[in-house]
Amino acid sequence: MEFFEQMNHWHWLTLGLLLLAGELLGTAGYFLWIGLSAVVVGVLYAVIPMSWQMQWLSFAVFSLFTTWLWWRYQHKKDESSDSNRQLNQKEKQLIGQTSRLDEDVIAGPCRIIIGDTTWSAKSFQDIPKGTLVHVVSVDGIILTIEPIKK
Repeated sequence: MEFFEQMNHWHWLTLGLLLLAGELLGTAGYFLWIGLSAVVVGVLYAVIPMSWQMQWLSFAVFSLFTTWLWWRYQHKKDESSDSNRQLNQKEKQLIGQTSRLDEDVIAGPCRIIIGDTTWSAKSFQDIPKGTLVHVVSVDGIILTIEPIKK
């Protein structure tokens, strides 16, 4: 308890700088927001006298708040990035692929071969056997196909 009561703003600034230095070693953001929170508490404590309980409470609140803000920002960025990415997303890579039908397709569900795999597909029109079709969209594992117009 005595250590906590003797803490001053230099302790918080030192802790913050140590955590920020640790972040440079590659902790992928884990120490960044906690380190910045410790620096903020150190600056606030230099200006406003606080009990040790209030210091630690402020540190916890700032750490949680800054980490949450960063998570929200990064999560939105990741979602928008994923919607534009095609790497390792087979369904997006299938859009635009072509295949020749092995059998007649009646409007509705069917199966087609693309590459070395048979896929569930659907068509909104009847398509005769031997017609070249392309994938226009993907809904889960069901491809939507249309004949290629000549």
